[in-house]
Amino acid sequence: MTSRYPIVTAGQLPAYLRALRKSQGLTQRELAERLGVSIARISTIEQNPGVVSLKQLMQLMHSLGARLTIETGVPDVAPVSTAPAMRRRSEW
Repeated sequence: MTSRYPIVTAGQLPAYLRALRKSQGLTQRELAERLGVSIARISTIEQNPGVVSLKQLMQLMHSLGARLTIETGVPDVAPVSTAPAMRRRSEW
């Protein structure tokens, strides 16, 4: 089953990221190990997701089994399909 969590403001993102991690049964330590970063980095990201690039945020979400979906009111926008390789530690 797919769940949807529309995020309308940037202020909603920290709570969503924390809840997503917890829903996966992961501690900050476990997520940090999965991504190859420090626990402090995960804590910082959960408190202020603006400290990471969109690419890093996408990697974090991917590691939690989530994805970013952009919805528009324009039905004729063709989707772009790309599958970039997920990188680890060096970009963090």
